[in-house]
Amino acid sequence: MAKASGSAAALRAVVVRYPGRPELGPLNLTVAPGEIVAVVGASGAGKSTLLRLLAGLETPAGGTVQRPAGAVGFVFQSPTLMPWADALANAALPLELCGIARAEARRRAAEALAAVGLAERLGARPRQLSGGMAMRVSLARALVVDPDLLLLDEPFAALDSVTRRRLIEDLHALWAARSPRPALVFVTHDVEEAVYLAGRAVVLDAATGRVAAELALPGALPRPAGWRSAPECRAAVEALAEALAAAMPSQDAA
Repeated sequence: MAKASGSAAALRAVVVRYPGRPELGPLNLTVAPGEIVAVVGASGAGKSTLLRLLAGLETPAGGTVQRPAGAVGFVFQSPTLMPWADALANAALPLELCGIARAEARRRAAEALAAVGLAERLGARPRQLSGGMAMRVSLARALVVDPDLLLLDEPFAALDSVTRRRLIEDLHALWAARSPRPALVFVTHDVEEAVYLAGRAVVLDAATGRVAAELALPGALPRPAGWRSAPECRAAVEALAEALAAAMPSQDAA
């Protein structure tokens, strides 16, 4: 697997095959250092597969996957926390698996948890955390390795709208505060979430898994207060919704 040169990550003519299913691809995508890219598409279009390829969790049948020289963090759809361990131990896990001494790993984990607003919950078990708090632990666990590339697979989909908005704002703030800023690839079904979060949106074709459309999204990141109601935001949401509808199976595109 090649290391990315001049980009945080890239997929070049990547093809994925599963038994009994049409192949996905060829898929081409380049993510620049510090860029936030939202990926949208129908269920089964290959959004999660794209993230697994970038993370090295899946091997393509063809093509080339380029990854950053540094670490890659992954935030899954559910928090996937160890139920018997507290927040501190969960966040420290990636470092301890890499051979970092426990004391140092937990010091860094405490810093990561403080950054996501959980400085007072280090000793809490997953069952003692709300859904939003558990997802914050998952985010801290991904950030603790200081990733060059952060992959997020619909991490806020199961949360209520208020918590989801708060976490998106926090994610922007965490991204902006890091130097250098990591590249983010964020999978979502929500076009408004995609437009608000990212600087570029990629639409995957439902039938082939190829990139059907790419939209450069307006405005600076992080978003200023009130940007969701700005005309440029509403226009971008409409344009992305139209591109997504065009990439859907014909029976769902109406």
